[in-house]
Amino acid sequence: MSDENKRQQAEDHYYAALDLVSEGEKERALVEYGKSLSVDPEFTEAMHGMARCLQDLNRLDEAISVAKRIAELDSDDILAHTSLSVLYQKKGMIPEAEDEGNKARILGWKQQLKGGR
Repeated sequence: MSDENKRQQAEDHYYAALDLVSEGEKERALVEYGKSLSVDPEFTEAMHGMARCLQDLNRLDEAISVAKRIAELDSDDILAHTSLSVLYQKKGMIPEAEDEGNKARILGWKQQLKGGR
């Protein structure tokens, strides 16, 4: 399968997951996110969706693992660090939450200085 076909298949599963989330079917959405990532293991948009579903299902340790993987793939991903901050806070891991929140804030400032958002 070509890279373009793989990406399209990964996106198809991703969009199916988004539809399921909007219908309140978070467990089924996780299956679709998983299928998306089995096709493209570095598809961070699917990882973000998966982390959020896991958070909503109170599966915080799993959500943290996914968010950490996003940060490993893209250390400048502000949302990954923000998600980790929220997840750590929900677990009562305040120093870790503050550390990740600071990383997100600094990345946001750097982006603004570069003329980004």
